[in-house]
Amino acid sequence: MSFNLTLANLSAETTSFFPATSSPYLNAGIIFLASIILAWIADLLFKQVFTRIAAHTETDIDDKIIGSLMGPIFYAVLIIGIYASFHALPFTESHFIYIDNLIQTVFIIVASVGVSRVSLILIDSVGKKFAARTKSALDEEMLPLFKNIARIIIIFVALMLTLAAWDVNVTPLLASAGVLGIALAFAAQSTVANLFGGVAIYFDKPFKIGDRIQLETGEIGDVLEVGIRSSRVRTLDDTLIIIPNDKIANSKIINFHQPVPRMNVKINVGVAYGTNPAKVKKILLKIANDSPTALKDPKPQVLFLEHGDFALKFLLIVWVNEPSKKYVAIDEINEGIAREFAREKIDIPFPTQTVYMRK
Repeated sequence: MSFNLTLANLSAETTSFFPATSSPYLNAGIIFLASIILAWIADLLFKQVFTRIAAHTETDIDDKIIGSLMGPIFYAVLIIGIYASFHALPFTESHFIYIDNLIQTVFIIVASVGVSRVSLILIDSVGKKFAARTKSALDEEMLPLFKNIARIIIIFVALMLTLAAWDVNVTPLLASAGVLGIALAFAAQSTVANLFGGVAIYFDKPFKIGDRIQLETGEIGDVLEVGIRSSRVRTLDDTLIIIPNDKIANSKIINFHQPVPRMNVKINVGVAYGTNPAKVKKILLKIANDSPTALKDPKPQVLFLEHGDFALKFLLIVWVNEPSKKYVAIDEINEGIAREFAREKIDIPFPTQTVYMRK
């Protein structure tokens, strides 16, 4: 096995550093004692040298990695020394087979602990920086998932290496694991689709928590949460809509907060024929400028659209600084229109019908 050869090569390199004596038992003792000293030196280097160097860098990732590797490096050097000292004894290869397998198993465990610690630190650091940059809840939702996936992969690889160290044929196990993975993928198609839909939402950023969006089905609401499997949207009437991520990731979404939260509000106004259009425009602009919710920049605008069947039709356009104020602005402006039109004696017509009755 390649791993067995690697550990044997390491022990051979370690043995070559020490002078051989006439007694193999004395050689084994010297190698074991030297491995303890080397492990102590490695631990001292991490504590006194590498830690101080990492303390002067801008990031704290290297500090965490060095701190997490102190123990595994110490025990890894010690295990290699033990392996080399046993092989310095005058025994045949058959005597070492179980000891070798046991030492290799311990080495795999120690290496797995070190790899696991480093991978979790990298996932945590990179994930939190990405979440802070994108203002998302990635560190709360997805990081635990990524960490668990990393742990499962490391444990699986360590298990395969351990079985191989004990001369167990892992090929059938790998084939069975592949078949089992395919079966689980088919059984959990919906869950996997929602999971990848959530990942797509995180990276594509069609919306974030707090944005007001309009769904493809027409509902308008504020995004409360983007979870692993589903997203939650609270509508304007305080109804909670829970949408699977694969559905929302593959549908058309209108985001009122992008590219900027500012939005325009359009109000249709009709007045009776015979009314001076210039006077109507002046009154509507005054009402819009007096509204505390409507923005002054961009300026409100009034357009004379058409001569309708029953009225002269105008369109008043104002802007608000966020979507939640749309209906507040509409309420203020409609109240102003009713008040000012009544004061100026401007009629708002309504459709009428004339019915002829035959006697």
